[in-house]
Amino acid sequence: MKNKIKTAQEAIAPIQDGATIMVGGFMATGTPEILIDALVEKGVKNLTIICNDAGVPGRGIGKLLTNGQIKTLIASHVGLNPEVAQRMNTDVPEDKLECVLVPQGTLAERIRAGGAGLGGFLTPTGVGTIVAEGKQVINVEGKDYLLEKPLKADFALIRGSVTDEFGNTLYNEAT
Repeated sequence: MKNKIKTAQEAIAPIQDGATIMVGGFMATGTPEILIDALVEKGVKNLTIICNDAGVPGRGIGKLLTNGQIKTLIASHVGLNPEVAQRMNTDVPEDKLECVLVPQGTLAERIRAGGAGLGGFLTPTGVGTIVAEGKQVINVEGKDYLLEKPLKADFALIRGSVTDEFGNTLYNEAT
C-alpha cells in the first residue's frame, strides 16, 4: 500500500484559487493549524470556507481572513472574530466577505447530506426568520419546513494527533 503521510505543503498542493474547503475544529480548537499556515503561505485566494466558526484573530480560520484569502465563509458562529464584520461591511470590493450564517445543527446536517449524496433535507429550524429568506418552504401535514440543500467541498482539512502510513488517524482531545 502507498504511504499516505505527506508534508503540509504536499497535502495542500492541489488547492487552487476559488476552491471550496471544509475545515474541522471548534472555536479554533482542533483546527488544522499547520495546514492553515501552509494555505496562508501558498497565498491561494477567493476560497469558500465551510466550517463551524471564523476562529479568532490570529488563529484558525482567522489567519485566512486576515490574509484576505476567503471570499465566502459558511459558518454557524462568527462572533469571536471582529474581522468578519469588518470585511462584510467594507466598501472595498476586493476585500468584501460574503458570510452565510447557518444554524449549527443545520450546518452539520447539510454537510452530512452532501456526503451521503442527498439532494437536501427538511427542517423546521429557521422557519419564519431571516434564515428562511430565499429558501423553499415545504408544508408537510400542516407544518412548514425549510428545504436545506447539501454542502460539498473540493477539499476537507482536519487535524489528527497521530496518523500511520495507511491513513488511520487518532484524534486526541480534538473537537
